Formats: sequence, C-alpha cells, structure tokens
Amino acid sequence: MSELDMSTWERRDAYQYFSFFSNPFYMVSFRLDVSDLYRYTKARGLSFYAGMIWVCTEALNRVEAFHMTVRDGKPVRLPRRDPSFTALRPGAEQFHIVTMEHMDDMDAFCLTADRLSKTQDSFLDEEKESDQLIYYSCLPWIDLTAMTNERNLSAPGALDDSIPRLCWGKYTEENGRKTLGVSMEVNHRLIDGVHIGRFAEQFGEITSGLTK
Repeated sequence: MSELDMSTWERRDAYQYFSFFSNPFYMVSFRLDVSDLYRYTKARGLSFYAGMIWVCTEALNRVEAFHMTVRDGKPVRLPRRDPSFTALRPGAEQFHIVTMEHMDDMDAFCLTADRLSKTQDSFLDEEKESDQLIYYSCLPWIDLTAMTNERNLSAPGALDDSIPRLCWGKYTEENGRKTLGVSMEVNHRLIDGVHIGRFAEQFGEITSGLTK
C-alpha cells in the first residue's frame, strides 16, 4: 500500500468533488461475451462461475484506477485486489462467502475456489475481510439486467468504501455467441465510466486469448 501525493494526483479535483456527496456510489450494467470463457472452462471441467471470477479479477487488476481505495478519507494505492464471492452448495438455499487470494494461473484458481466453496464451514471468515477485496455474486436463474447492493451509509467511514461489487446472471445465446449481463457498483470518488470501459476491454482481451 502506498499513499498518494494529492498535489500531483490528476484525479484530485474529481475525488474532492465527489467526496461531498452523501452517496457517491453508482451502478452500471452491461453485457459481456463469455463464449470463449465458456468453451475453455467446459473443455477442462472447470467451474464457469470460478472462471468468471478469475477473469474479472485479472481484468480489474489490469486497470490502475481499481487499485485505489480510501482509508481515513485519504486515497491510497493497493498492490492488487483479491476476490470474495458468494457460493451455494448443491441443493442448498443459504449461500456463504468465500474469500481467497488471486492467482496467476486460472486453472489452479478455479480448482482452489471449488475446494474452498465445498469445504468452508462458516458463513464468512471475518479475518479475511479488508478493503483490498472485490465482492462477487451471481444470480444464475435469471438474465440479469441490473442489481444494487446493500450498504450501511450511516456507519463510520461508509463513504470510504471503495470495494467494487460485481454480479451477473445466466448467460444467453444468440447467433452462436454466449453473453451475460453484468452489474458493477463502484465509488465515484475513484472510478469513472472510462475505467469500467477499460475493464470490459481487458475482459475481452483475456477471454479471447484463452487456449481452446
């Protein structure tokens, strides 16, 4: 983690402007082509959900703005972000939350995520909670168009919450391509639409480069 020099930070004015908002969070929904990712995971017997988490985490970490967080009202740079995601065991209705470190290797990540999802015996490991995370969820029963997230805006430091939140629904197929709706919620003090656009570009580059 490293503190920024506010006198030279190009985002200083926008950061200060949105810091006066009582609710600086906003949500954007968009569709992503997951055809290549689907083929890759199915060919290797991997979880498509875990694959999505890996690709999204990798893509977010390639965009500098998503390394930023706010601590005690001051912007700082994180070395990376790690995933924290909801998981649902077969036949269950109550989800639990799995938090783990990101990995360079997608296959190893998917296998580890699957093992942790099946063996974790608590709802949440609070010791792993930090502002370095990305929160993920999935509604595979519906074609998701948008989703907001719960927040306690009355909590101390609530406006410093800079954890990106991503959710997606089930994929649909048209003309031989699979797409799904993704909803991303971010803090406008740090993230603009251009950064979300760069995330989507990185997602496409990563998935198109997957070895079939």
